Amino acid sequence: MADEENKDNQYVVLARKYRPQNFDDLLGQEALVQTLTNAIKNNRLHHAYILTGIRGIGKTTTARIIAKALNCTGLDGKSGPTIHPCGVCENCKAITEGRHIDVMELDAASRTGVDDIREILDGVRYKPTNARYKIYIIDEVHMLSKNAFNALLKTLEEPPSHVKFIFATTEIRKVPITVLSRCQRFDLQRLSIENLMTLFNKIIAAENLKAEDEALHIIAKAADGSARDGLSLLDQAISLGAGVVKTDVVKDMIGLADKNQTFELFESLVQGDVSTVITKLQEQYKNGANPTTLLQDLINITHMLAKSRIIPNSINDVSMTEMEKTFCQKHSGTVPIAVLSKIWQMLIKGLSELQIAPVQIDALEMILIRIAYSANLPTPYELLNDVKKNSNLSVSIPQAAVSRPVSENPAIQVSSRQSPVIEEEKKDKASEVPAGNLVFNSLSELVAYLESNRKMLVSYSLKNDVSVSEFSNGSMKMNVSDKIHPDFIMNLHKILTEATGLTWKIDILRGCVGETLADQERAELEEDKRSISEYPLVKAILAEFKGAKIETLTRKITSESAEEDEDEVFFDNGE
Repeated sequence: MADEENKDNQYVVLARKYRPQNFDDLLGQEALVQTLTNAIKNNRLHHAYILTGIRGIGKTTTARIIAKALNCTGLDGKSGPTIHPCGVCENCKAITEGRHIDVMELDAASRTGVDDIREILDGVRYKPTNARYKIYIIDEVHMLSKNAFNALLKTLEEPPSHVKFIFATTEIRKVPITVLSRCQRFDLQRLSIENLMTLFNKIIAAENLKAEDEALHIIAKAADGSARDGLSLLDQAISLGAGVVKTDVVKDMIGLADKNQTFELFESLVQGDVSTVITKLQEQYKNGANPTTLLQDLINITHMLAKSRIIPNSINDVSMTEMEKTFCQKHSGTVPIAVLSKIWQMLIKGLSELQIAPVQIDALEMILIRIAYSANLPTPYELLNDVKKNSNLSVSIPQAAVSRPVSENPAIQVSSRQSPVIEEEKKDKASEVPAGNLVFNSLSELVAYLESNRKMLVSYSLKNDVSVSEFSNGSMKMNVSDKIHPDFIMNLHKILTEATGLTWKIDILRGCVGETLADQERAELEEDKRSISEYPLVKAILAEFKGAKIETLTRKITSESAEEDEDEVFFDNGE
């Protein structure tokens, strides 16, 4: 009697106590429920099902629910398969308690051999004793040996009508295609944070406990879509908080840094404030933050910020906290994607460094120092100081390359003391006069006007698909390519009329296209490259960086600019 009382008083963990007993309790698996509902209604039950998904998502639980749905007899003992098993008939109760003689469960992780499979398949030819169907549930089916799979294939190919197979696996790719092709597959979806919060609140109410919403949100996020992991964490939090789930307790339990402090750390990181980064990192570490968790938080913040910059509506996601939404609204417009991309790459690389480091916090410090300094590294000016003495030009490396050694940098920029903005000036001049009164004296002026007003399709065709033989304000004569867009002439005529107020005369000749404006620009660029390669500093750089070549000039070279050394050049070392 005492043993029975002790048994009744034994604590049952939440993951077992609140295990779903029917499809109504199964969260986030609407596709599976709908498919089985239709199959049962139309009497189109498959002979084999395979359930795949992450650990703790409910694969075995779902398999048992399916077994109950197929074998439930209802309160009257005469009902057929149903999507709503009663849970009180003998078949339902026996399956729930794992003692049904016709529902056999095999853990393939511990019984992988062909003999294990043959042992359970020996009974396939016999009809069920008490149930409607004889059901074989094989968990972690991917662990079976090759011979075991082969032994299973014949039965899967031609199963008796009274037999159903339900397989579960976390590694669907390891299951032979010959087995997969004979099964109806269901991919169980990760539970959303919203679904997990609903489940947690339901359990907290049923257990007559108290919990802070932020604490439950942290647990739901840490569960990573797994109901079992989430309930295990909730169980632990309830014990630590003496029946109350508190935010600070949950943070300490998971090793989670204070979110607001992590946001401040990220801000300092982006600003390149190295001393503040180290100070804030040490504060969080002393407060119990785990280095790996902290690094993962910074990765998540980087992704969240980049996503909110590209897709502004993403901040309305229900999974985001108010603090996260406020942070994204504040910074999504200030931190460039290029910077976020660089931070992301360095943080991801840091994860592997952290795993092999003897002292993780020291490794994390070095990772963050590297990231913070990457925006403020000095130019390689010092490295080429001896060369620079022979020229008025300065040397700098573009922002995207500052985190790599000079020998690894694919791009090197030689820039003047004053950054020329000739192209922008041309565009500005082309749009100074109000539309309707413009005068175009050359094709280049027209193209500059089109580009400044974002008429890119017309501009591209004018530069690449036509050759203009005559041009004056109000008329032009051109040869056009056969691949020209049919609406090009009409669109060009409309733009010219609106810009100048004149009715333009455009003579068209189809056939062979001569030298285009793009051809002329390419020829001029090659000539400019040849000219700039004679500069003393450029010669020195090309000799210093083996395999480097002149890639881009950001302004046209003139004799005056050559004399004044005002050109800006980009190099590529071919890596």
